[in-house]
Amino acid sequence: MFRCVDLDSQGVLHVQEGGELPVKPPPEGTVRWLDLRGDDAGGLDRLREGFDFHPLAIEDCRQFDQRPKLEEYRDHLFLVIQGFSSPGEIVEELTLHELHAFLGKNYLVTVTSDDVLALGETWKRVTQNPAALQRGPDFVYYLISSRLVEAQFPLLDRITDELEGLEDRVLSKPAREDLSRIFELKRHLVMMRKVLSPQRDTLAMLGRRDDPRVSERTSHYFRDVHDQLVRLNESIEANRDLLGNALDAYLSAVSNRTNEIMKYLTLLSAVFLPLAFIVGFFGQNFDDLPGLPNWTHSDALMYAMIAACVLTPVSMVAWFRYRHWI
Repeated sequence: MFRCVDLDSQGVLHVQEGGELPVKPPPEGTVRWLDLRGDDAGGLDRLREGFDFHPLAIEDCRQFDQRPKLEEYRDHLFLVIQGFSSPGEIVEELTLHELHAFLGKNYLVTVTSDDVLALGETWKRVTQNPAALQRGPDFVYYLISSRLVEAQFPLLDRITDELEGLEDRVLSKPAREDLSRIFELKRHLVMMRKVLSPQRDTLAMLGRRDDPRVSERTSHYFRDVHDQLVRLNESIEANRDLLGNALDAYLSAVSNRTNEIMKYLTLLSAVFLPLAFIVGFFGQNFDDLPGLPNWTHSDALMYAMIAACVLTPVSMVAWFRYRHWI
């Protein structure tokens, strides 16, 4: 479905949604923003015919799995940027939003497969304030990209807060669920870095290149978006380090707990080893021993065996405590 907003030479906005829209470059003196929502093959064909976009760019628009990029064609730029969203306080799943755009001298064409919050907010601002579109289509694209990038900061803050709590929990009482959550968050961060890292280069090109479709004044704003992406990537790397620390802490805590268990089992075996010898010795099936006739009926030896069975583990535990083994 198409929607269109025009700003004519008199400074008057014309907003159209649905129906027959002018899918073509605007007349001289008019600035146009044309938005195509949904995976509409017929709409893409109309864009190609009306604007004479390059077939490769139209083909990229048919597949919403592109890498963030900037491609220069004869009379327009083709740009792909992406962002993430995740409902709720806990980041369970990341939803990827991809925005394709054609930026010309006096027009901006955006193509999305789903509802992008940044795009909707910018559309509302532009349709209510002609000054935004009056500054040019490049400035409108800056507004969209800026909002899309800014939406990533709260998402990363939620991941950082959870990481800090996860690290404290792992140090105090590690659980198997913590390990699976560590790898889940690591997968989220890898996905975000995979998208935002090349996007940083794309916005840097918009801020530094000398192109007539991007004014010098707007290029400064794109540099600001590039700086935000640099901060995002730094935050992602910092969170990856925190994840690595949390994983090391978990493995160290589990290893220490295993060592503690093995230590106590070893000490327990050491305590029962002399007891097994004593009981085994006095349980021999002989009536006489050299120097101890009829020893199996001796009350003194029975009391000696009981005393040895009591004193041996007590003395061994005392020795372990003295050596600080327990």
